[in-house]
Amino acid sequence: MVYKFRVILDAEEDVFRDIAILEDDTLEDLHNAIFNSFGFDGMEVASFYTCDETWNQEEEISLFDTGDVPGEQKIMSDYQLSDILDKENTKILYVYDFINMWTFLVELAAVEDQLAGNTYPETIFSHGEMPDEAMEKNFESDNADDYNDEFEDGLDEDDLDMFEGDDSFEDYGFEENWN
Repeated sequence: MVYKFRVILDAEEDVFRDIAILEDDTLEDLHNAIFNSFGFDGMEVASFYTCDETWNQEEEISLFDTGDVPGEQKIMSDYQLSDILDKENTKILYVYDFINMWTFLVELAAVEDQLAGNTYPETIFSHGEMPDEAMEKNFESDNADDYNDEFEDGLDEDDLDMFEGDDSFEDYGFEENWN
């Protein structure tokens, strides 16, 4: 079977590619198809993230093993597309280049029979031009203000006045140790 994905750049303007790839290809094959279809050189680190129906990020699947124990962490080449994506689980996030944070919404749009003579993966449709820079990401928590309010200590400048003029601290002569 052939999986047909719509890969949408998270940007102001509509920029997307439709990619057809075999269901038994790996996430690494999809990674290669994505960076090629968007014109990247493939020299940057990337990760896929499983997500729920509303695109909330879940488990990271990286290009390389970054775990403490070599071989313990599963990477893109360990997952066939059909292992994690199907008609019920259609969405996955893709981040390319962790400096610029090019972020893509990848959605399985169709599962079809393989056409004889076609080579996969292939970009079957392209819309929009890549912007010069990735959209700026804000990684602030939704409840950051609640966190600050919870730990507000109530101190202000006047509270620090309690130490003014207090000579009760003993001088232990540590200055001589700094020579």
